[in-house]
Amino acid sequence: MSQKRRIFRSSYSTPSRWRGALWCVLFSFAGISLVGLGLPANLFGSAPHEQDWAATAQSVRVLDGDTLLLGERTLRLTGLLSPQRGQTCHTPGGVGFDCGATAAQALAQLVQGRDLSCHVKGRDRFGRPMGTCQAGETGVNAALVSAGWALADKDDAIMASLEDAARVARRGLWSFPEGAPEHWRQR
Repeated sequence: MSQKRRIFRSSYSTPSRWRGALWCVLFSFAGISLVGLGLPANLFGSAPHEQDWAATAQSVRVLDGDTLLLGERTLRLTGLLSPQRGQTCHTPGGVGFDCGATAAQALAQLVQGRDLSCHVKGRDRFGRPMGTCQAGETGVNAALVSAGWALADKDDAIMASLEDAARVARRGLWSFPEGAPEHWRQR
């Protein structure tokens, strides 16, 4: 019995045992770092504040009364506020309808079958790009306010005058102000 007998096994592993795993982690980290350096800078939130986007008529989708999907990019229209989908308005006869869906339908009619060119400037509180769009010669943002399907931003004098004209002419939701959403009646 010349063999030494080990009674206790050490829980400590020799470094050579972990060497393969260490190299794997090291190469993975280096690979991820190199890929990160090769990605465009705008993926990390440093995109230019102003951009021009274009979308063909086939790639334009209306998400709600003030938001468009241009291909795979979401754009919120600047300078206006439309009713949210599901918000109930009433006709003079007291019949309720979804005024947010109606505003979205009005926007869809404005952009239907037309290529859009949009100037993106800034982001909203949810991080969505905001901008103004043109459908041919028609300014989409201004046309929506002028048709009475959106409120103008209080800080934009031109849009405010379009809202006033829509209210006086009783267009869109201004056709029956008593049935419009509460924040419309307060204006």
